[in-house]
Amino acid sequence: MSTIHFIGGEKGGVGKSVVARLVAQYCIDHSLPFVGLDADESNGTLQRYYKDYARPIDLSELESADEILLLATEDANRRVVVDLPAQADRPLTAWMAETGVLEMVRETGVSVVFWHVMGDSKESVLSLDRLLRKHGDAVKYCIVKNHGRGKDFSYFEQSPTRALAESLNATVIELAELHGPAMHKIELSDASFWAAAHNPMLAAESFTRMERQRIGVNQFHRRARQRVQFP
Repeated sequence: MSTIHFIGGEKGGVGKSVVARLVAQYCIDHSLPFVGLDADESNGTLQRYYKDYARPIDLSELESADEILLLATEDANRRVVVDLPAQADRPLTAWMAETGVLEMVRETGVSVVFWHVMGDSKESVLSLDRLLRKHGDAVKYCIVKNHGRGKDFSYFEQSPTRALAESLNATVIELAELHGPAMHKIELSDASFWAAAHNPMLAAESFTRMERQRIGVNQFHRRARQRVQFP
């Protein structure tokens, strides 16, 4: 069964693109067939770090957005990872309604997962609530509490939105704050997480041995321990 993974959060600056990169790296590490789609024209993160696996799409153009579904249906064992820009809800909803996406995925057996990357702000919870109420049990959800964008998630944990997410069998995972200096070096080198941790072609002075260890163990192995599933 193919799966479409929408990596979003609506609010800007919550770490959506970092999570999209982690999902892409997970697929590579576990030899899972996937294609990355960059819907953020101003950023293009997947094209920058995983150019051999990614291509751009324009959600405001129906024919371009159609590629999401075409890629998912032409291969029965493919993951389509879509890195959404901030404020993507309107064009994405318009495309899904115009195309009848949820009806088509039911007919073809394609699974849809909405990843909601959130900080500890009230707005992150409100946007999650809107997402859950819009799609209900027609899709799956993975909620990422990004500790690099907030430390106190008590508002979410005590909210009716958390209870609603549980009723819809949403997966909730914790993303620990990524090591700042190592992440800064990765950004400057345009390296994937794997390349930063292992590629001998990168200058030794770019990443110390301990930084490579943090990149390799903390980012990849944590995903496995949390048992994030990619159906």
